[in-house]
Amino acid sequence: MKPATENIFSISNDSQFKHKTLEIFHYQANECEVYNRYINTLKINIDKVSGIDQIPFLPIEFFKTHTILSSTKNTNSKSVRFTSSGTTHDNPSSHYVNDVSIYEKSYLKCFELFYGNINKYTIFALLPSYLERSGSSLIYMVSDFIDKSESELSKFYLNDTEELIKSLMTTEEVHSKFHKVDKINILIGVTYALLDLIEKYNFSLKNTIIMETGGMKGKRKELVKQELHSILKSRFGVTEIHSEYGMTELLSQAYSKGNGLFVCPPWMKVLIRDINDPLSILPCLKTGGINVIDLANINSCSFIATQDLGKIHEDGSFEVIGRFDNSDIRGCNLLVS
Repeated sequence: MKPATENIFSISNDSQFKHKTLEIFHYQANECEVYNRYINTLKINIDKVSGIDQIPFLPIEFFKTHTILSSTKNTNSKSVRFTSSGTTHDNPSSHYVNDVSIYEKSYLKCFELFYGNINKYTIFALLPSYLERSGSSLIYMVSDFIDKSESELSKFYLNDTEELIKSLMTTEEVHSKFHKVDKINILIGVTYALLDLIEKYNFSLKNTIIMETGGMKGKRKELVKQELHSILKSRFGVTEIHSEYGMTELLSQAYSKGNGLFVCPPWMKVLIRDINDPLSILPCLKTGGINVIDLANINSCSFIATQDLGKIHEDGSFEVIGRFDNSDIRGCNLLVS
């Protein structure tokens, strides 16, 4: 029997999270064909899994080669297929979402937990790599944020750098002159586009949150996160750089409000796996592969072994250190096509 989705977003403690996680695991282990085959190949007895640390995580690579679904029932008038930004040598991942209302509820509830009501903000979106293709889950989310922000300045700025600067600085000048804040600005941008922006203009922002997401996308040399944030803070004139951690294969996001430390919403959890033994979970402050439990993924798979490297801190926050060089995570070849 499929677990109820209604109480996923009302989880408030570890006990509720564990109960819901195990309930969804046993459902998906039986109903998601790809996940079921993967578990059976690992010779894991589904009925004996009684703790979160015993749950096997599906390598994210499977989203490139298989349709990952636990439920084929369309409970929403609109189904979507989200795709990742692959290269010419790389197949994009596909995430089939047959009830997009769950995604909408997840990202809105998550944003409100970290930042409050969306209509308190003006959204300046600088996401060229995502906007220039179809199927981006990030564009779907930010587009909805723009609509719900109820600000005429909220929009995507694709090739309108001068307009972005003008609109951003106009709001900053009003704030500086009248010390009045009707709305707070959020400039959310793919990393390389933010760097392009600060090469054209020196900012001193007092009423704007800078939120980076997405990386360099092959446009620039990758930078160590600490170095990147130091550059962005200096050139934007802000004290912290915020970040959003999400991906095509997930329906939830973690947010960082500074220092590169991400915090998950109550229905999402990050664990760190041993890179030499993918079924083993590491303790705090040990670097390894990032595993994500995303209970909003109830209709696909909630247990994803990503290609990211990171570590968890004692307070439950986590940081992303880099990515696997061998992006084909161990275990992918265990599943017979």
